[in-house]
Amino acid sequence: MIIRVNEKNLEYDIYALFKAFFPEEEINIEADPEEKESTGIPSFYDVRISSSSALCSYFDGEVRHKKEEEFLSPDKGAIKDTIKRCIYGCVSEKSGRCLPWGTLTGIRPAKIPMLMIDKGSDDEEIRKYMKYRYLVSDEKIRLSTQIAHREREILKDIDAKDGYSLYIGIPFCPTTCLYCSFTSYPIARWKDRVDDYIACVRKELKLTYGLYKGRTPDTIYIGGGTPTTLTPEQFRGLIGYLRELFDIDKVLEFTVEAGRPDSITEEKLKTLKELGVTRISINPQTMNDETLKIIGRRHSTDDVRQAFKIARGCGMKNINTDIILGLPGENIEHIRHTMEEIKKLDPESLTVHSMAIKRAAGMAEYLKEHEEIRSINTPQMLDEADRGAREMQMMPYYLYRQKNMAGNFENVGYAKEGHYGIYNILIMEEVQSIMAVGAGTVSKHVYPDGLITRCDNVKDVDLYMNRLDEMLDRKRKLFDTSQ
Repeated sequence: MIIRVNEKNLEYDIYALFKAFFPEEEINIEADPEEKESTGIPSFYDVRISSSSALCSYFDGEVRHKKEEEFLSPDKGAIKDTIKRCIYGCVSEKSGRCLPWGTLTGIRPAKIPMLMIDKGSDDEEIRKYMKYRYLVSDEKIRLSTQIAHREREILKDIDAKDGYSLYIGIPFCPTTCLYCSFTSYPIARWKDRVDDYIACVRKELKLTYGLYKGRTPDTIYIGGGTPTTLTPEQFRGLIGYLRELFDIDKVLEFTVEAGRPDSITEEKLKTLKELGVTRISINPQTMNDETLKIIGRRHSTDDVRQAFKIARGCGMKNINTDIILGLPGENIEHIRHTMEEIKKLDPESLTVHSMAIKRAAGMAEYLKEHEEIRSINTPQMLDEADRGAREMQMMPYYLYRQKNMAGNFENVGYAKEGHYGIYNILIMEEVQSIMAVGAGTVSKHVYPDGLITRCDNVKDVDLYMNRLDEMLDRKRKLFDTSQ
């Protein structure tokens, strides 16, 4: 699909909006300062931006659809949103489609109602604003507003100004899943160097202790990759060192992703429990064995059930479970089956992901090679997951979106009362600094005035270990408030 534009500065926003309408299409943005109705191209969209208005047209030998909107404010943000509404109107008319999130292409939609609530707006004012400015559906406005209210209540006692949270990245997995684009490396190839990696992580943790003058983080999250690829001894070395530095008993929430059932053993979970971990995540992604084979998960649904049994036997009382909607070949009956099986496991929280096909993952190539298999997500599939979560007495408490999501939907975290994932909210709403250690992680310094600065660690494990001093220096400059 060809999109011709005369304004280069908005190419990314224009691309993102067209991609939301046509996720399976290859979108080509062509800079073209002059409008041309006859180009030899069978069909294309044309976006013209002047000093006073935006015009979007669809050409198919002649003008088939056209939408124009005037700029009513000189504010740059308002102008950009007007341009996006103009494009949305033309594309929606041509395609016959409406997007549940309207023109919103950002990943944190709950931030809009959150900021408006902070300024004293009521729900009706929020609804009118999101409907007019972003063309969001009533359903998604309600969802994001309800979540914003719940997030504010959960975070009311969090020290946003002086507090912080700690993320530790373990970039190793049993195998790489077909849909995954995260930093991860096969543990079989790296098992002889994991101790060296943990030694580097400990150096970053020591720096964190110094920069925050020994203050204990509000939450700790060990993610990946799959952290439970570590041995019990390696967990003792890593978390034991954390306990030397920080008063873990004061941490509000200590999560370890036990993600892959094929990485879970009783000894590992007993070790985590003894070391003070209060929350784990066991993530089947689906409870359909055929799909697990397709996506490269080398475990069965029986392994998931066994992992839950082990976790409960080890005293784990706060377990999250992840599922993905839109996995290849799945339809609403698969989702219905997955939800019925999840109910039997009775986790304390459930994260429902909408499939996002990333270039860095193998999913896009797989779908090209297997045209008979599709990745689809529908409102009915989301409703099925939502209904199942609520039947387990869970309520939505955080949401975020990703680029290229099937169906232009969202990821929603559900939880029973008192089992909300605090770190998940903090990382999404960016109200507190996050110190992230390990390969491929990103630290964020949130200043009192709302300014956010970031520094990232390199993704490659070898480079991370070889350039650790460089990354430590970056963190000192970003987080040392005494300078």
